[in-house]
Amino acid sequence: MSTHPREELDPRSMATWVADHLVSHGHVAYFAGGCVRDRLLGIEPSDFDVVTDARPERIQELFRNAVGVGESFGVMLVRRGGQSVEVATFRSDGVYEDGRHPESVTFSDERSDAARRDFTINAIFEDPATGTLIDYFDGASDLKQRLLRAVGDPLERMREDHLRALRAVRFTARFDLEIDPSTAQAIRSTTGELEGVSRERIGGELRRMLRDPSRTRAMMLLEELGMDAPVLLEATNRSAEQSGLDALGSEERPPIHGLAAWNQDRGGPRTTEHADHLRSALLLSNQEHRELISIFESCLAILDSWTSLGVAGRKRLAVRDAFPVSLELVGVTDPSLAADVSRDLAELRASGLAPDPYLNGNDLIAEDMEPGPRFKSILDAVYDAQLEGRIQDRDAAIALARSLL
Repeated sequence: MSTHPREELDPRSMATWVADHLVSHGHVAYFAGGCVRDRLLGIEPSDFDVVTDARPERIQELFRNAVGVGESFGVMLVRRGGQSVEVATFRSDGVYEDGRHPESVTFSDERSDAARRDFTINAIFEDPATGTLIDYFDGASDLKQRLLRAVGDPLERMREDHLRALRAVRFTARFDLEIDPSTAQAIRSTTGELEGVSRERIGGELRRMLRDPSRTRAMMLLEELGMDAPVLLEATNRSAEQSGLDALGSEERPPIHGLAAWNQDRGGPRTTEHADHLRSALLLSNQEHRELISIFESCLAILDSWTSLGVAGRKRLAVRDAFPVSLELVGVTDPSLAADVSRDLAELRASGLAPDPYLNGNDLIAEDMEPGPRFKSILDAVYDAQLEGRIQDRDAAIALARSLL
């Protein structure tokens, strides 16, 4: 396959070009891992990985712009035509002493490379030229049976890399699989070891699950397998039949929406202190932490205060970014209240939820009012009057501000 270096390539064409180039120089080269699995499931892969018998130095020789992204593990990155492809040398792994990475690797053959992988559905190779599968551990058969099964000894696979248990849940939920009983037992036997895994990695895996439409199944699996407590660093707790996760629907959502919903389903408190705990347990960003607190506060405000709030208070609450998802979650615990709020919102929107304010601080100064700490309370009161329709224009707003000052 001949391609001009500056031509934009789609991911598959780029990976095929890399594999063809390796084969034309006497090497074996296959697609590997997720791209093969996804294709067999009828999903268009978004990226492609290539495995080969060529060593890193040989890959560098054949692709002058290749850079090492894990040379000690035999992984090189080849760039061309606006795309990049990871090219890895067939290898077998040594002992996993840190519960995450092998102490050493040995470059080897394709079967050994498949044998070191986590699950059979991720251990399938594909010849790009012919589409032939190289499937030493019956991963394609497992896919047809909708089965997630560890490669080799399940307990050994889980002990090598404790994050594999979370990956098992994510794959099972996302692809609508069932976990092989021996693999599930191995996961249950090693759940306590998750506490030693990097909080950043655990948080990253959980975000991917909570973002996906399969979030409800994923969280239920975490609970069934006893992984929720070490993931969240809190005791297992589940509230009845309610499901805030289901309320989020079958579409991608921000992970924090899913986290707030899961917290509700588990009967967790909606407090700043608990949001602080979750930030530490999952290494939430400052923005995520603020969003979680806002959802908690908005849920409580709807539940505790909506019926007693005036028009201005309701409008101020309704324009919060967190309000829509908070109302969805309230609809799980108090559907009658949520229905009332939705009807109220229709009326509030008719008069404008968040109109531009008639006045700001500069307007008050222009009217020869002396700046001071009361400015904010005056502006808030004037805006409340505007939201409630008690004033209709700027002149009335100025008059009200003067009377308040």
